Amino acid sequence: MEDFGHYAGIIGYGGIKRGDGDAGIVIELHLTEKMIRIGIDLGGTKIEIAALDESGRVVLRHRAATPGGGYRDILGTVADLVDRAETELGCRASVGIGTPGSLSRATGLLRNSNSVCLNNRPLLQDMERILGRPVRMANDANCLVLSEGADGAGAGASVVFGVILGTGVGGAIAVEERVVTGANAIAGEWGHNPLAWPGDEERPGPPCYCGRKGCIETFLSGPAMTADHEKATGKVLAPQEIAAMAEAGDRLCLETMGRYIGRLARALAHVINIVDPDVIVLGGGLSNIGRLYTDVPAFWGEYIFSDRVDTRLVPAMHGDSSGVLGAARLWQPGEAA
Repeated sequence: MEDFGHYAGIIGYGGIKRGDGDAGIVIELHLTEKMIRIGIDLGGTKIEIAALDESGRVVLRHRAATPGGGYRDILGTVADLVDRAETELGCRASVGIGTPGSLSRATGLLRNSNSVCLNNRPLLQDMERILGRPVRMANDANCLVLSEGADGAGAGASVVFGVILGTGVGGAIAVEERVVTGANAIAGEWGHNPLAWPGDEERPGPPCYCGRKGCIETFLSGPAMTADHEKATGKVLAPQEIAAMAEAGDRLCLETMGRYIGRLARALAHVINIVDPDVIVLGGGLSNIGRLYTDVPAFWGEYIFSDRVDTRLVPAMHGDSSGVLGAARLWQPGEAA
């Protein structure tokens, strides 16, 4: 077990107390009575922290770039964000973390994360040691669907499928406002199924970090859109640039968007055929591309085993903060941190 005692600390009303090792945690007394829940969204490019009061109102939000130095640097950034937040709030809070991948029930280690430096690491145990308290952790798509199903774009729906379209691609299912985890803790892990109904030019598909080829993530993530456009045109553009240039009428960018929309339509049609959700909520950076919500439903009916499709495709109401708000909601108001 690595020694992360440098980061260990518990925040009291008077400020931060740091320890000098695993047993060196100093607890500051006279904590305030605020019931604050902190959520952390551990993304591939950014780490976001948000705090909710007892009524669910956001009282603090900060972002930091995800460090490129590896596991220890990510842990340190999370610890510093929590320190900063609790100092500003003047109280100790519960902490929930949303992360790509999931915790293995067999080993307790993180697995299946596109932030590969986190894989096969005891992320939950290390965060609990660093922060000096219990921490709750869930897949980032589970956090999104928890937030959007509670008071966001999926509120009131019986079955919600949540999708992350960002640095990676993930999915999650909520039924009657409860996240479905599954026997193997992988319910809704849509990004590592093969692309549905592939054309000849899509087989076997790009290699994926998971060791297979042609995973949905290799076609629908942000880096995948950039790579697809580069392959077709020789130009390297970010997804936001491709989308903006497509809206302006650029032919090559329109073709890239057309390929992306067709693939997303097929991939979501597969979900509808199995889960049949009332609503599909898109989150992540690519969810900001407006034409997805008109063009994808126009294509997916061809692949859905029904004479009418009532499933709605909508953007996350809380935008790219859905994940961090859902992470905070891994704790109920008033639960001890």
